[in-house]
Amino acid sequence: MLQVQRNKYLETSVQTASPAQLLIMLMDGAIRFCRAGAEGIRSGNYEHANTQLVKAQNIISEFVITIDRSSPLADQLLRLYEYFNTRLIQANIKKDAEPAEEILQYLIELKETWIQAAKSTHAASPAPLEFSHG
Repeated sequence: MLQVQRNKYLETSVQTASPAQLLIMLMDGAIRFCRAGAEGIRSGNYEHANTQLVKAQNIISEFVITIDRSSPLADQLLRLYEYFNTRLIQANIKKDAEPAEEILQYLIELKETWIQAAKSTHAASPAPLEFSHG
């Protein structure tokens, strides 16, 4: 029953999230999966590591698909995401946690950047109209 409630909460969270919130939620997932993949490699649980690293790669691939190609940062982000996926593939093939740990740190930094960008965008948007009573 608890799992059903949790799933419903997550579903509602995703459906009501802004694009910036969705990006941050996806980034959280990529961080979680990347961390779990590196831990799986370090502990010798390669099947688990593979599953987690592939999940992280899938999220990064989603970033590539959904990037606004007209953005001045698009080319740089595309190269960055390509690098992330290349390093995660290397970690998976070589059973080496170091490349995954490197990407984990980049993902954490990038998440913080997106959070700051979302705050800046939110602060720059006009305030909602307020009506006085009386």
